[in-house]
Amino acid sequence: MKPKQELIRVVRNKEGEISVDPTGKKNGRGAYISLNETAIDKAEKGDILQKHLNNEIPSHIYEELRELARKHADA
Repeated sequence: MKPKQELIRVVRNKEGEISVDPTGKKNGRGAYISLNETAIDKAEKGDILQKHLNNEIPSHIYEELRELARKHADA
């Protein structure tokens, strides 16, 4: 369990599109992941987000998550 400020939401909408949701307010099925590059790497290798969202996660989503993690670490 982590504070919500340390997590980022990834969401799958009704059309099956996957996107990063920094506001946490987009409609759809969501999964939270830590803003930590190690956690993001682990999620990608283990298909964790794919299992939670029942959809293939494009590689650009993981790159976007890593970029957000880097910005969060610098802040």
